[in-house]
Amino acid sequence: MQEQINPLLCDIESGLCEVPVDQKDTAALETSKAIKKPLSITYYTDPICSSCWGIEPQLRKLKLAYGNDFEIEYKMGGLLKDWSYNSGQISKPTDVAGHWDEVSVHYDMPIDGDIWLEDPLDSSYPPSISFKAAQMQNREKALLFLREIREMVFLQKKNITRWEHLEAAATKAGLDIVQFKNDYEGKARILFHEDVQAGKESGVRGFPTMIFTNAMGEQEFVYGSKPYGVLESVVLKRCPAATKLIYKTDWNSVFLKYNSLTANEYAQITGTERNHSENILNGLAADGKLEKLSTKNGAIWTLKKIQ
Repeated sequence: MQEQINPLLCDIESGLCEVPVDQKDTAALETSKAIKKPLSITYYTDPICSSCWGIEPQLRKLKLAYGNDFEIEYKMGGLLKDWSYNSGQISKPTDVAGHWDEVSVHYDMPIDGDIWLEDPLDSSYPPSISFKAAQMQNREKALLFLREIREMVFLQKKNITRWEHLEAAATKAGLDIVQFKNDYEGKARILFHEDVQAGKESGVRGFPTMIFTNAMGEQEFVYGSKPYGVLESVVLKRCPAATKLIYKTDWNSVFLKYNSLTANEYAQITGTERNHSENILNGLAADGKLEKLSTKNGAIWTLKKIQ
């Protein structure tokens, strides 16, 4: 039997969490969707993709700098269907724990791999389907929901296949829970499988994958977690008229835009030196302006709610 590499074994060098490729599904997908902005980005991702968590700082900065010139559509790729893999490196959930700790250091993003020892996930499909349910209601709230379940799994060691965690994240994102549950159990499953199929037809072999398409239909693929400069260069290549926005970089403005930030995210978005950014965030937490959640591999800071 041919060995299938578990997709949770992400290649740190390429920044890609790969899935087994069916060669008959690698034809390029024609983009027929009307583009409202000069550039469209189709982003194939997965809630438990560690490399996708690793690209969050760059992607958040890109949205602030060039958000007027592109639209981004999130699609779920279906990273982990189940544990039917026979890879010698990662063949069972406990094997992922150390790998996630390694990835955390590489991307400088807090990830606690102990979830795979304490309450391992058997699939990434339930949280992926739940994202499609959130997306059916409201695309902006769906992104808040996706961020919340990522923080749950990577930092809080919560098994996001469990309904109680999905429901809590949906509530925090401001979604209608009755509709969310109905869609999760119904049409969202169909939409998820459509995403997976569309990814196969596009030749997507792993996550994160971003497909940049301009008004003339010209495309460029970016595979894996790449530095910010790579993403910016593709935007300017496919949309030379793109204008870089000047956005506010004071801590309050940044946290009003993104409710939670890691030190790496804050550093990249504000242009602050990495170690200094952590000192700033710790100082704001000490002053009672931010709440800090620490893990064994780093921390995340959240804007403190006014009582």
